[in-house]
Amino acid sequence: MTLPSWRDWLFSAKAFLASMLALFVALSLDLPRPYWAMAAVYVVANPLAGATSSKGLYRALGTLLGASAAVFFVPLFVNAPELLSIVIALWTGTLLFISMLDRSSRSYVFMLAGYSLPLIALPSVGSPDTIFDTALARSEEIIIGIVCASLVSAVVFPTSVRSVLGQRIATWLDDAGSWANDILRGEGATPATPLKRQKLAADVTGLDLIISQLGYDAGSRDIVRHSRELRGRLLMLLPLFSSLADRLHALRAEGETLPKDLICLLNEVADWLGRGAKSQADDTAEKLVRQIESLREIDPDRRWSDLLLSSALARLKEIVDLWQDCLTLRDEIVSGTHSGPWRPAFRHRQIVGRIRHFDYALLAFQAGAVVAGILVACMFWIYSGWQNGAGFVTMAAVACSFFASLDRPAPFITSMFIWCGVSLVISFVYIFGILPMVNSYELLVLVFAPPFLLLGLMIPKPQFNMLAMLLTVNSASFIALQDRYASDFTTFTNEAIAALAGIGFALIWTLIARPFGAELAAWRLVRAGWSDLAETAAGERRADHEKLSGRILDRLGQLVPRLAVVEDRELRKVDGFAEVRIGFNVLVLQNERKKLRGASAASLGAVLSGIADFYHGRIEAGRAVDPQDGLRQSIDDSLKIIALEDDMRGAESIDALVGVRRALFPDAAPPASWQAAEAAPQLLPLAAE
Repeated sequence: MTLPSWRDWLFSAKAFLASMLALFVALSLDLPRPYWAMAAVYVVANPLAGATSSKGLYRALGTLLGASAAVFFVPLFVNAPELLSIVIALWTGTLLFISMLDRSSRSYVFMLAGYSLPLIALPSVGSPDTIFDTALARSEEIIIGIVCASLVSAVVFPTSVRSVLGQRIATWLDDAGSWANDILRGEGATPATPLKRQKLAADVTGLDLIISQLGYDAGSRDIVRHSRELRGRLLMLLPLFSSLADRLHALRAEGETLPKDLICLLNEVADWLGRGAKSQADDTAEKLVRQIESLREIDPDRRWSDLLLSSALARLKEIVDLWQDCLTLRDEIVSGTHSGPWRPAFRHRQIVGRIRHFDYALLAFQAGAVVAGILVACMFWIYSGWQNGAGFVTMAAVACSFFASLDRPAPFITSMFIWCGVSLVISFVYIFGILPMVNSYELLVLVFAPPFLLLGLMIPKPQFNMLAMLLTVNSASFIALQDRYASDFTTFTNEAIAALAGIGFALIWTLIARPFGAELAAWRLVRAGWSDLAETAAGERRADHEKLSGRILDRLGQLVPRLAVVEDRELRKVDGFAEVRIGFNVLVLQNERKKLRGASAASLGAVLSGIADFYHGRIEAGRAVDPQDGLRQSIDDSLKIIALEDDMRGAESIDALVGVRRALFPDAAPPASWQAAEAAPQLLPLAAE
């Protein structure tokens, strides 16, 4: 473990300063629970000013929404505890489901609003006439903490979200450049994409959260559009890399030596892309494109190897254009300045859309498990008559909600249980050993400084973020500092038991209700991809490149982290980029079929029908069955028919068929040699993936 940097110390000092300021303000206003203001600071604290502001805003909105629901529901159902329990459980689960549909920082509004209702409502069921005052006070305390955290973060040495985004982009470009270098020099030219390379898709989708925070950073609002443009281009690069690797592998497998001009070109592109984030957006791209075009001007004689070469050169040109776009966008984002209207080099097709894939059934099941857990906890409280049952239910609701979106929430709830226990020990020492000797606010700040400054050092580190937040927030909450010192061992013990019991119940309930691991979610993602491809090939979905690419690549971003932890051998064979390429080519074939006539159009229809049947077969079998040789023969027949009958208008279709054949049958022998009758020499246009 590396020692904390000066930036970590600066962040910790800022968070502690904001928490003490919030505590002072809340104490000065004589609020009933001033410690909530202190705890709220550590909930929203983030090294980035924009992230702190966005989370602060969303926490305020979520708290107000939950508080309003408490004021509305408690008076209505206070005399019907079972009905109130159902309302609270459904409210929490419904808003949790909505939060899982929003992968931006805005999702925090809904999750917080969900579990804020039991936090505010349940402790007040014994005195419903005080619910408005309780809800108002909690809202005031939370907002005070948020304002203090945002103010200190924005004024005291603020750190821009843009700087972190620039670092993430640089890291991604380095990884992508390394893959491109391997492909172009031959080591990474393989039909299947290695899992560590598929991970790049998950890394790009991980930028969404940072991009969603740019609008809350005063110095970064102007680059939001450029950041979204960059995200789409980064994602588009990945299937192109995969396609180029496949084509180069196929060319080398033909047993022929690659032309010297092509080898020199590949090495030059490798030198440029291999520098990763150190690549410069200069005239290198234009020079490389001219060299690519000069090689593509050679008239092919329609051999299989010529089709592969043309496809490889088309992919190479697209990659060069996209890389140039990524570099110019990166420079705009990092500098924060705009030299004029941005002009993209890549113009051939739409960029990956912002469409997302959601497994609504699985998300509903996850939210439903939380609803059922809260109901069971409430029933236990009601029929046991436990005096501290409200704390038990609220901690169960918080623990279940926090980790509901994870495939395996149990290990994280276990950590929450352990560190909640540590927080209780810290709180016990302060309440009964240290605070009795404190007689001034200045001394209070002094005694709080050591643990909270040390814990604050861990918040910026992703691997310790949850741990540090739990310790700081729970310690501040369990100490329950008031304007006058008061301690009661029996009350503290009962509340501690209720808190640990609530988290323990959440753990046991999760193990019972969610025994599945990542395999279930991974298989559902794979089957959703098969269904998407089957429907697209059958013409049941509108041919929309942007939407299809968005769904497929978003699924891949969700699938890759799961593939890294599953032991299922069938799942580990999945190559997400191959299916991305098939999807793009199917769209081309659907569009081209409308332009062709007679036997050519019919042959494409047969290929599309075969692809649809193939993926329907996989869905029915529930596993990745291999395609039948009849589909390969159908593709080869279509290649021959279109080349002989529609040579001038069928070039796009031929390119797409080549892409489908390589994706589905990478190890198949080349099709039988065929020659277009009296075909005029022509330049093959953009080859499909």
